[in-house]
Amino acid sequence: MNRDALIEGIWERDPAVWTASDEAHWLGWLDEPLHVQEGLDDIRRFAESLHEEVDDVVVCGMGGSSLAPEVLRRTFGVERFHVLDTTHPRAIRALEEKLDLGRTLFVSSSKSGTTLETRSHTDYFWERTGKRGAAFAAITGRGSELEHLARERGFRAVFAGEPSIGGRYSALSPFGIVPAVLMGVDAAQLLEHAQEMREACRSGEGNPGYELGRQFGEGWREGRDKICISDAPGDFGLWAEQLVAESTGKHGKGLVPAPGESAEGADRQSAQPELPDPYALGAEFFRWEFAIAVAGTYLEINPFNQPDVQAAKDKTNEVLATGAEPELESEGSVEELLAQKQEGDYACVQAFVEPTPENDRRIADLVARLRRESGLVVTHGYGPRYQHSTGQLHKGGPNTGLFLQVVDDQGDELPIPGKPFGFRRLIRAQAAGDLETLKERGRRVARVRLEDL
Repeated sequence: MNRDALIEGIWERDPAVWTASDEAHWLGWLDEPLHVQEGLDDIRRFAESLHEEVDDVVVCGMGGSSLAPEVLRRTFGVERFHVLDTTHPRAIRALEEKLDLGRTLFVSSSKSGTTLETRSHTDYFWERTGKRGAAFAAITGRGSELEHLARERGFRAVFAGEPSIGGRYSALSPFGIVPAVLMGVDAAQLLEHAQEMREACRSGEGNPGYELGRQFGEGWREGRDKICISDAPGDFGLWAEQLVAESTGKHGKGLVPAPGESAEGADRQSAQPELPDPYALGAEFFRWEFAIAVAGTYLEINPFNQPDVQAAKDKTNEVLATGAEPELESEGSVEELLAQKQEGDYACVQAFVEPTPENDRRIADLVARLRRESGLVVTHGYGPRYQHSTGQLHKGGPNTGLFLQVVDDQGDELPIPGKPFGFRRLIRAQAAGDLETLKERGRRVARVRLEDL
């Protein structure tokens, strides 16, 4: 399909651009920068109503519900805004110790309304705040379980997501814009940049989204499937890697996002986020969304589904259903894992450890070691966050990954109200379930303990 026909096909919502399946049902993101503007005054009024009562805001969400808010938080340097997307009990306790629960708003964010981590965080802090509906808000799909729960419990506000937008395409929807307003970001200016990019992506010649997507697609055809995303303010790559991995990593194909990695290598290509100022983030969100829609046509896949994500969730539930605490014994070693490398592979660190500055440094040291000893592109992510981000690529993409799971001591159990398990057992089940799923898919894996590195 030539350039003009491809661009026209996307804007006409023609599923034949991709696989002629259900793609047309997932293109609401094309118009969302305009639609979300219509409800912006209501979001602002909600934020203004909190000024005398709220000091801190915590978003409880995973994947598409957490990564755009996290990048916005980092980009604008907002200290009293927190994103909770870990089930590590030490991390949950550490966050709670920072907060005055009487002056904190918890925003439960889940499109499906059933996300296990988000619902667990919500129930935990519901108990800890004395079951005060005024301390909570929700962003969710219309008619979801979370919406019903929020109404039942008297949450302060409920914001509805657009049903025709998948999580990783939701940065410019209420899932990104409500948190932005709560941070004090000028959302109108953010959306203005997005709308300008939207118009630019309608054109033929010089279409920024098309050109980036064409680069990705043609590079993939040439064997350059590693997308080395240059470092950018606010860690833009943290959001972009979910968009790239979950959209393209399926049916044995995929682009491998590698934030911060060198683009020097036969299997690599560079990608430079264009962020001259923080508000340009609105334009970049849209440019990359459009680019990955374009890239999907080259890979001949549906960029809007995620057929392999549920596998690890099901395995986690199987582990939890046993009623026993999973054993997370070491399996193999770094050396044994790297001995299996082949040309075109990448290494991936999956860290089920407490996300702290000290552990950030330890994981960075491990990444540098793997890069040095293997010569491969090395990606990394905290679990269970990455399961909602790059996990689709790991299970459904090409079998070119060397997966190193890292675990630590989770500390004492932290009960989850209404559940027969707590956060300690949950994160252990998530680690155990993910490794088992990778093995079932024939992936090369190892598990090490953090203290043994």
